[in-house]
Amino acid sequence: MRHELPLRIAILGAGGRGRDTYGGWILRHPERALIAAVAEIDPERLESFGDLAGVPARGRFASWERLLDSCEELALDAIIVALPDRQHVEPALRIAELGLAILLEKPAAVTSADLERLAGGLRRHQGRVAVGHVLRFTPFWRTVAEVVSSRSIGRLLTIRLEENIGFWHFAHSYVRGNWRKTAESSPMVLAKTCHDLDLIRWLAGCAPRSVYSVGSLTLFREENAPPGAPDRCTDGCPHSRSCPFYAPRYYSEALSDVQGWPISLLSSDTSAEGRAEALATGPYGRCVFHSDNDVVDHQQTVMEFPGGLTATLSTSALTGENTRTVRITGALGELTGHMDSGEITVDLFSPLGTLPELEAATIRKRRKRGPLKHDSIDLVAAPPGVATGEPSGHAGGDDGLMESFTSAVELDEFGPQTHLSLEAALDSHRMAFLAEKSRLCGEAIPWP
Repeated sequence: MRHELPLRIAILGAGGRGRDTYGGWILRHPERALIAAVAEIDPERLESFGDLAGVPARGRFASWERLLDSCEELALDAIIVALPDRQHVEPALRIAELGLAILLEKPAAVTSADLERLAGGLRRHQGRVAVGHVLRFTPFWRTVAEVVSSRSIGRLLTIRLEENIGFWHFAHSYVRGNWRKTAESSPMVLAKTCHDLDLIRWLAGCAPRSVYSVGSLTLFREENAPPGAPDRCTDGCPHSRSCPFYAPRYYSEALSDVQGWPISLLSSDTSAEGRAEALATGPYGRCVFHSDNDVVDHQQTVMEFPGGLTATLSTSALTGENTRTVRITGALGELTGHMDSGEITVDLFSPLGTLPELEAATIRKRRKRGPLKHDSIDLVAAPPGVATGEPSGHAGGDDGLMESFTSAVELDEFGPQTHLSLEAALDSHRMAFLAEKSRLCGEAIPWP
């Protein structure tokens, strides 16, 4: 059944992802979809987003429960769940029971038990679900997947993925921000690196046989505060000139021209005065060594797959870039890449090696390397807008996910072989739960 356009979509949660990412795409594509309703517990956010999106008063709700109670009269085609991490399972189960398509922000669930309860409910109601693993939809990772699936580099032997969080981004989200405490959100391996685990699962083509992980919260601790550092950066810190994490330098100076994320999370008043007030009173002005964070600031995870493939995921808060890098080795070649630049190099060891036709990348350079003069091919897979300095979020993945989800709703195509594959997404969550279990117990955990 093909749905009529524009699709009528409701958004649960008007925070950064609901308002700016998903809502923003809809507002830029009025021919494809419209925001028919929004649910948000914060009255100011509710009215602000409702006004921005042109949602009538009858489509504005103070809770997701009230919105779902009104689904029939709202005549919805789909619902986006962008609530806080611990509020994903219940609305998703109810939406599936109502028969509506769901875009479920990651993580789908924050405990193993809830994940399996969600999976069972979605199977029972034949839920049409896309999980917010946006990186599958970037030109960069689509190109990596195309090369791997073409067998140009042969049977896979190793996957090495590095999640470089960026010292400023980690301080914002995982020391001062919403994902700083496991009990209020989820372990960092789930909250942040379920994207990366999803990529590894996607490229491997199956679930691993075992998972082993180590890591800890080492730097952002009370005992590491420099002498005399106050609880808040704005309370006359004597280290303001030298500290990499001094909040006003980031939010008021470096991002002075930014109005959206991350500034929009500080306060609805993004003026200089509003920012100063938010840093003086809110969570984003706290000293990173005097916060109440408990999630790890570095972690390494090793996975063994059937057939001998091994994968490693290295995650660190203390990096100069906020990006991902990858190196994949196979029996016939090697692939290396840098996500934000879109640069990929493929080395083909066989004299007869070739690349497939690539949908989202262009060849920049060919050369011969090594003593055998094997082919080495430089590619670039850049997101839309990168030439103007304005690529969409997650290297084009945010827009790619919304495009794919909207098309899937239009055509009612949510098959397991699509980029929206639910089972692969659920497996990546299972990998995260096993990684955290392994980190805490110090042993490799076999796949259930």
